[in-house]
Amino acid sequence: MTQTLHIIGAGLAGSEAAWQAAQAGVPVVVHEMRPKVGTFAHSSGDCAEMVCSNSFRSDDDERNAVGLLHWEMRAAGGLIMEMADRHALPAGGALAVDREAFSGAVTAALRAHPLVSFSEEEVTELPQDGPWIVATGPLTSGRLADSIRSVTGAESLAFFDAIAPIVHADTIDMDIAWRQSRYDKGETEEERKAYINCPMTRDEYEAFIDALLAAEKTEFHEGETAGYFDGCLPIEVMAERGRETLRHGPMKPVGLTNPHDPATKSYAVVQLRRDNALGTLYNIVGFQTKMKYGAQTAVFKMIPGLQNASFARLGGIHRNTFLNSPTLLDGQMRLRQRPNLRFAGQVTGVEGYVESAAMGLLAGRMAAAEIKGQSLPPPGFETAMGALVNHITGGAEAKTFQPMNVNFGLFPPLEAARGGRKGRKDRYKGYTDRAKEVFTAWLAAQA
Repeated sequence: MTQTLHIIGAGLAGSEAAWQAAQAGVPVVVHEMRPKVGTFAHSSGDCAEMVCSNSFRSDDDERNAVGLLHWEMRAAGGLIMEMADRHALPAGGALAVDREAFSGAVTAALRAHPLVSFSEEEVTELPQDGPWIVATGPLTSGRLADSIRSVTGAESLAFFDAIAPIVHADTIDMDIAWRQSRYDKGETEEERKAYINCPMTRDEYEAFIDALLAAEKTEFHEGETAGYFDGCLPIEVMAERGRETLRHGPMKPVGLTNPHDPATKSYAVVQLRRDNALGTLYNIVGFQTKMKYGAQTAVFKMIPGLQNASFARLGGIHRNTFLNSPTLLDGQMRLRQRPNLRFAGQVTGVEGYVESAAMGLLAGRMAAAEIKGQSLPPPGFETAMGALVNHITGGAEAKTFQPMNVNFGLFPPLEAARGGRKGRKDRYKGYTDRAKEVFTAWLAAQA
């Protein structure tokens, strides 16, 4: 009788791990404490609930590392990418989804699978026996986190992550705002108008920065010294780094022309991206924040076009935890002290929805292979998945280990024949061409 694989956590990583193992013929029990035990960020008990952005970022699989990761997950029959594609929203070259429809579809697929079952009891201690995958993500419950620290003998590292607010679309003043993707990017008219843009003059921008810096912020508890992940900085932290930082970051005006006043170039632009298929909700792009709720409402209503905005959700901030994986995990993503335990997702020190799901995909396949008496090596370091798993299991410097998005800096250098000495665009195409060849061969070896 085939041994059962147990997975703690039904986020993106845990959901993908469960799907991959079940598709390989291994029975799976998913242990998910929600909704019985909630978190501050989640609002349901559905699998793969997206609590921050609704975007999987760029879908360009020829010159973008995260787009390449999309390609690899699709090639491997990934459930997360399949449901993301089914519930995609126009996003001007990015892959954004209707988050409720997406998580509902992932949940339905897993619950319909004959080899997948669910337990809604909270797991508070790392199990001693049997094959398990820990995919509890950045909001690992306190008692389980204590158990992880006890077993590993090391303090988990931590950083603070922030959530952007969501606005009701019908409260945005379209006499001020307009629809356009940056540089009109997109193959269809809908994609070219995927974003709502709110323009600012220099005076409006300066007043906004003043209010942002003066606003009341969430204070951390004494002794909390963790930093932020640079890919998800609160806007007020960016503003503290310099008054022009936001104007060259999420509020950059380049590639956008205001049809209400085409002769005047906006000094800054705030973009909102559709958050659901109905187009009734939009999230403010890049506006993660640690401002207190009252301050958020006042400051965000200073944005032209949002003066009468109604918020479906305000921003927030939470503590993320992750392992010092280079010292704790082997090349099979197993905990060295207890090889029956694999870790997957954001808790391993990858950053981003897609990266987390990709580590779940690998953990699920590796665990299934081991249960069936086989050995599955990770894909080559030339691939996006291989580069990520190499980074977290030994490629990174343990002393300075921090969460990492997939990027071409994690890949082995290109040989000259593939564009190693050419311009950046040719070089990126060389990386993706090579990765697809290596990943295709890795999949074929499992057939």
